[in-house]
Amino acid sequence: MTFRADRHVHILIIGGGAIGTSVAYHLARDGAKDVLLVEKAMLTHGCTWHAAGLVGQLRGKRNLTRLMQNSVSVFDRLEAETGQHIAWKKVGSLRLAGSPERWSEIRRSMTQAKSFGVECHSLSAEEAAARFPYIVKDGIEGAAFIPGDGYIDPYSLTMAYAKGARMFGAKIEEGVCVEEIVLQNRRAVGVVTNGGSISCDILVNCAGLWAKRVGELAGVPLAAGVVEHQYFLTEKKLTLPPDLTTLRDPDNNFYLKPDTGSFAIGGWEDGTKGCWRGKPPVDFGRELFEPNMDRLELFALPAADRLPVLNEIGIQTIINGPIPVSFDGEPIMGQAPELDNFYVACGFTAGIAASGGAGLALSNLILHGDAGMDLWPFDVRRFGAVHAQGRYLEQRAIEAYGAYYKVHWPGEEAEAVRGLRRSPLHEALAGNGAVFGSKFGWERPNWFAPSGTERRDIPSFEGKPNWFDAVGEEVRAIRERAALIDQSSFSKFEISGPGALAAMQAIAANDLAGPAGKAVYTQLCNVRGGIEADVTIVHLAHDLLYMITGSGFGVRDSNWVSRHLPEGVMLRDVTNAFAAINLCGPRAREILQSVSDDDLSNEAFPFLAARRIEVGAARALAVRIGYVGELGYELYVEQDYAAHVYETLKTAGEPFGIADAGYRAIDACRMEKGYLYWSGDINPDYSPYEAGLGFCVALDKGEFIGRGALMAIKAKGVERKLVSYTVDGFAPFHGGEAVMLDGRVVGSTASTGFGYTLGKTIAFGYLPSDLAGREDFEIEAFGRIYKARRGARTLYDARMERLKA
Repeated sequence: MTFRADRHVHILIIGGGAIGTSVAYHLARDGAKDVLLVEKAMLTHGCTWHAAGLVGQLRGKRNLTRLMQNSVSVFDRLEAETGQHIAWKKVGSLRLAGSPERWSEIRRSMTQAKSFGVECHSLSAEEAAARFPYIVKDGIEGAAFIPGDGYIDPYSLTMAYAKGARMFGAKIEEGVCVEEIVLQNRRAVGVVTNGGSISCDILVNCAGLWAKRVGELAGVPLAAGVVEHQYFLTEKKLTLPPDLTTLRDPDNNFYLKPDTGSFAIGGWEDGTKGCWRGKPPVDFGRELFEPNMDRLELFALPAADRLPVLNEIGIQTIINGPIPVSFDGEPIMGQAPELDNFYVACGFTAGIAASGGAGLALSNLILHGDAGMDLWPFDVRRFGAVHAQGRYLEQRAIEAYGAYYKVHWPGEEAEAVRGLRRSPLHEALAGNGAVFGSKFGWERPNWFAPSGTERRDIPSFEGKPNWFDAVGEEVRAIRERAALIDQSSFSKFEISGPGALAAMQAIAANDLAGPAGKAVYTQLCNVRGGIEADVTIVHLAHDLLYMITGSGFGVRDSNWVSRHLPEGVMLRDVTNAFAAINLCGPRAREILQSVSDDDLSNEAFPFLAARRIEVGAARALAVRIGYVGELGYELYVEQDYAAHVYETLKTAGEPFGIADAGYRAIDACRMEKGYLYWSGDINPDYSPYEAGLGFCVALDKGEFIGRGALMAIKAKGVERKLVSYTVDGFAPFHGGEAVMLDGRVVGSTASTGFGYTLGKTIAFGYLPSDLAGREDFEIEAFGRIYKARRGARTLYDARMERLKA
């Protein structure tokens, strides 16, 4: 059926809040023609109009910080460019630490600020009180001050974006409600509204509170929840200096924005109310909820303890309104994997602060195919349909909201709605002491608590966590004996059909050719040579391959591949069909051979071979590969046989001292081996040559995505290189630490961890190529300087002798 519309536009944006108008403004400013934004009511009438408007730049990851910095750059110019007043007050932000744990967290963030290029100052309690004289100093361990932060008027900002969008040729129509989205051949070809139909080439969902509804109209499940958020305005009885900074006191769970003669104070209390399972009624408009005084007291009373002046003035207004909170509390951006022309920018809890950078990034992605930076922590593809399920989403959104100002410990795990996806080995591993984490809904063993040990994480910023020694024992088993690791959560895809091998040859950077029965480690690159995915391809036949990737990367990686497959080649998600059991360690072959009649000798079954073998009374696809750097086999077993295979191997391995191991042991081993982690060490911002993965690039095999760019990069040479650093003994590194040479910052750490076999702390990070040959560096963590030595990328078994044994 052909869709016949009343009119046509090139780019259609749904939603007239701060995010939607920013996207329209940036698209038009960058030269996009025929841009139309439609808003079902009036601009700002979702949640923008009642937002508090605080602006903070520093985030836990470099590119997220860059996005917020880009917002501030937009705010700095927008008023002069448009002539629209935006009430941008660049007065800085003050963050207090009211506990030793919080002070550790803040000191870590200040180190990150140093490596990210954000101006940030460490203050004493006395200095903090000088910046904000209304606070009492009791209990303040210290504070951080960022002068480039501030606050802005959300309504005026949105109107400035709208005015700028119109100045550059975009159109904005209010009172236009999208009722239906028309789909044809993986495209949203148009919409039906209350005022007629509109066809489009590109459709952008910036619908804020209604983004999940709009996504469902397009068949796109979005993990965009909605919860209640409260703040209050005091009576206007204060005489405030015009440059008074904003204040955040996370230990007392409140933020504060100076207003005209008053304070606006809000918090992030536990137990907020979820709203409509993320789908507000279409006719919900510029409305608020009744105040909830019990929840208000959870931050209002602690705020009065810190600010005694609040006991002298009353509350003038309480704002209790809906705000977006995604499944993990971070925004949702990018091109939806289900459609070829449908983009998303929603789930922004801090949408005002992020609006400038988000609009710029999405505009770049739409017009140029590149956001300007890797935005994986925001990427719509980090979620799957499971995360959009109403009750699951709502409970996780409530938890993410309540955790906003809690201390965020290294490696912390979510607690809401656990146990959703379980491998066939779950109960057996639980009986063996597994302490589980959660990934993409799966329960995965992070570590195993010895008998008599408490089965929960007790984390630490500056010391060793409670699981440190237990993980060391698991690593010792992997290195010296043998271990079993449940990797069932790994994402697994079957690629089949005539021409499947040739199709993947045109996508992968490495060479997949040759006889069937092998595994190939490869990157999937974009046309700029950046690493879009880091996967293992198992080549079983010319028309049958398997792609194995991380538990949280399946949607993203399969989307990248499926977009480039020719007609007739099929990609099918088989994650739930197969359990994956990793048998690894120097005694792995003896154990496996004792329960299999197949020849597992090194000659018959060499490194990277893939064979179907018998294991006990079952069959498995055995792939001689692993992520820990030891002799090992990844066994892919149909789910109903998995428990049998595990029990068979566990029994056969008892004479050899076999042990269970978890994901923290995997991480420690891979750091020693120099194996990289996509999204931590590599991403689309980096090429294989920069990351030391040139051995995976087969330039002479023929054309593949990114080949031209990679040829040019190799010919020119790289300007930065991924290196490893080691520090003798234990150092409290968590990623993002500043790397210094001769007293100046030259880089930051990416992955970090402790190498139990080496007895050293290990960190990866990129260095300018002209410095990558230097050996002696310093790494700053929590205000302390650690002497670090640059070493080889592979610190353990560099010759691969153990892996290929």
